[in-house]
Amino acid sequence: MQSKKFSKLEQPLLQWNDVALMAGVDEAGRGPLAGPVVAAAVMLDELHPIKGLADSKLLTALRRERLFDEIRSKALCFSIAQASVEEIDTLNILQATMLAMRRAVLGLRLKPKLVLVDGNRIPVMQIRAEAIVKGDTLIPAISAASILAKVWRDRSCLELDLQYPQYGFARHKGYGTAQHLAALKEYGPCAQHRRSFAPVRDALARHSS
Repeated sequence: MQSKKFSKLEQPLLQWNDVALMAGVDEAGRGPLAGPVVAAAVMLDELHPIKGLADSKLLTALRRERLFDEIRSKALCFSIAQASVEEIDTLNILQATMLAMRRAVLGLRLKPKLVLVDGNRIPVMQIRAEAIVKGDTLIPAISAASILAKVWRDRSCLELDLQYPQYGFARHKGYGTAQHLAALKEYGPCAQHRRSFAPVRDALARHSS
């Protein structure tokens, strides 16, 4: 299925039944050097609106946490899924992201008539789907999905920090910060580092030689 891109001035035209059964999808964690990539799918309930939905990157951590609970309590349904580090290294990060998105949609309690995905690509599904560039700032359901995915992944990084405190996952969430790169250089990769990513691959080569 071909994806469709929409600008801020050209949003998709939805019929009332599409709106009622529309799912927004977004991901978190494509760029980090460690941990899974997480995707969420959300179907909002127009009878229970949620104020303050926005791109998760524009919200404070506290605001995201509060919205995380509100979305889960007010949405018609939601689903959070992931692709593992092993799947990322086997498939590549793009295909692993598509896999996580597809799992999130298939995990919904209700079957949507339309799936709107943030970005310019869509996973292969037997459901009508469209990609919307900057969708996390345009479509509330995608904003909600971005918040669920971000908070879920950040929490998984806190768990990684307990397992591997030397890397500082609680602070950088797996991204390639100077602190993280220094830890990689000193300790080498742990089991949750993505070996297909160049900085990890280089660190592994240094510690294997």
